[in-house]
Amino acid sequence: MTSLQEKFDLVRQRIALQCQRSGRDPASVALLAVSKTFPSGAVAQAWAAGQRAFGENYIQEGVDKILACRALGCEGIQWHCIGPIQSNKTRPVATHFDWVHTVDRLKIAQRLSEQRPPEMGLLQVCIQVNIDGGANKAGVAPADALALARQVAALPGLRLRGLMAIPEPAPDYAAAVAVHQAAKALWDALRADGLDLDTLSLGMSADLEAAIAAGSTLVRVGSALFGDR
Repeated sequence: MTSLQEKFDLVRQRIALQCQRSGRDPASVALLAVSKTFPSGAVAQAWAAGQRAFGENYIQEGVDKILACRALGCEGIQWHCIGPIQSNKTRPVATHFDWVHTVDRLKIAQRLSEQRPPEMGLLQVCIQVNIDGGANKAGVAPADALALARQVAALPGLRLRGLMAIPEPAPDYAAAVAVHQAAKALWDALRADGLDLDTLSLGMSADLEAAIAAGSTLVRVGSALFGDR
């Protein structure tokens, strides 16, 4: 059986190899370990393997895990909320997480801004974009991303860092690269408009190579690290 340390090493090797193929510095791509549905003990093992950034899809599970890992002495963890946020769930996100990847409407951003405790510092935020128009996907339409980004960037308590997208599964590598390139082009357009963005959250276990080739700066990997759910 492959150990958790070995799985992390393999994923980091995948990232480094694709960066080499794409002419990129491996240090330019961060690994976010998606720990949803896995217990705090698994996070503690990953922490012992050197991982410090973890993503949670389910807010209450994430809050419980944050508190449990703190009790286990896992210091220096950066917690990312990467799941949908309803209006009545913004407070636990604002008071426990360090990052949010799934802001797709102004109301959610406003509530996060209002509820962020000042002593926690700025909440780091990405806007989720429905880059390929998937019928069942969350996210702002690409045409509306700039207007929302400007509004979010102006809110106190938040720092707009970039964009996140979860496109529909692509039929092949070239198609996967193309849809991620569309997200990269939108990110570039927002930066050209004067927004100070440094994060492009694209790619998961199955398509991280395509995402890195397109310019992702952060890949969200779960099953390749922790196993199937």
